[in-house]
Amino acid sequence: MKGLAVDLLFSNDRRGHYPQSWYAATADDLPAFPALEGAQRADVCIVGAGFTGLSAALHMAEAGLDVVLLEAHRVGFGASGRNGGQLGSGQRQDQVTLEQMVGRDDARHLWALGEEAKDLVRDLIARHGIDCHYRDGVAWCGSRPGEVAHLHEYAAHMGRHYGYEIEALDAEAFHALCPSPDYRGGVLDMGAGHLHPLRFSQGLARAAAGAGARIFENSLVTDVQEGAECTVQCEHGTVRAAQVIYAGNGYLGRLQPQVAQRVMPINNFIVATEPLGERAGDVLTRDVAVADSRHVVNYFRLSHDGRLLFGGGESYGYRFPKDIVAKVRKPMLEIFPHLEDVRIDYAWGGTLGITMKRLPFLARLAPNVLSASGYSGHGVGTAVHAGRLLAEAVRGQSAGFDAMAALPVPAFPGGTALRTPLLTLAMTWYALRDRIGL
Repeated sequence: MKGLAVDLLFSNDRRGHYPQSWYAATADDLPAFPALEGAQRADVCIVGAGFTGLSAALHMAEAGLDVVLLEAHRVGFGASGRNGGQLGSGQRQDQVTLEQMVGRDDARHLWALGEEAKDLVRDLIARHGIDCHYRDGVAWCGSRPGEVAHLHEYAAHMGRHYGYEIEALDAEAFHALCPSPDYRGGVLDMGAGHLHPLRFSQGLARAAAGAGARIFENSLVTDVQEGAECTVQCEHGTVRAAQVIYAGNGYLGRLQPQVAQRVMPINNFIVATEPLGERAGDVLTRDVAVADSRHVVNYFRLSHDGRLLFGGGESYGYRFPKDIVAKVRKPMLEIFPHLEDVRIDYAWGGTLGITMKRLPFLARLAPNVLSASGYSGHGVGTAVHAGRLLAEAVRGQSAGFDAMAALPVPAFPGGTALRTPLLTLAMTWYALRDRIGL
């Protein structure tokens, strides 16, 4: 693999090591899987061991297929092991937007698939005994009255048309939940949840390996020759397989141009404070996660050891900023100015994949080549669910996969060369709108 994908895979991280995140510091002590050496054969070869690849491997192995799963670093190395840990309802786009994009009937089907995704995550945690500190509850909030009104209208819409309960919170009620002077109200979705994403990834890996999937870490895929039988080339070995699944999300780069045209890598950043002790109530009074209405979203929750995990700030391109703490501390103190004296113990970045319309990109690239990626910040549920849909499609049961593959996911304008500067220009404009209150 050449170019952007290699830069993303190796420029910001030590090869074969998790980043120095709070997640990695509190993860399972999972022994490394071997690197691929020599020639292997399989029914299916999966490229990428994040949520999508792990879920696909698990479900296919449970169905009796011979599966090889390849990962350039460690399982859950990418966005799957670094994200905010929020298991959101529905799809990345809200239901009102989806109704406008695809019509009410298809939007209802997509809502049902999103509910399946949440149920699947919770079922996998319970069935495989994955200790990832799952808790119910995600709140969305606004800093301006119009944003709060929009959230309340959405809660009413979901109750009226979908029978789904989302609690509307006025300024006083939201401040009782989250004592930030910035927020003016919001909504609380107790059907959503949050978890430790790296522990969840590692739990999926254990389950997949236990079901018979062959997992190889530190196995960079350098080329894939597609055909009636596909050959997947790594640095020190090859896999011949009847079917190939691309599950590399924003890291695929030139390895799969059809995906790269529609799935763009961007970077997001998180910090973990020192344990807050009694001051935890100055952040949240309930163990829920929060995201706000800014164009570059701030999101946060309390860890199981009482730290504030706060995500904020983006960058475009493959290199992380030199001072991640400074990049995230700025929005953190806008939300919680009373935490100015709190120490930051961990800071890390991660690369996710976004699409133009913020809808996932599932595609059948050839009769025996499938791909799923582009979850646009909604991957905890959607990526795991996509893995199961891929497994079903491989076995000839493609209704769910086909429904997701029918979503409109256009290529980025300007191709892979110009999409980054164009997106940077657009996001700079949106960040300016946030600052001046438009």
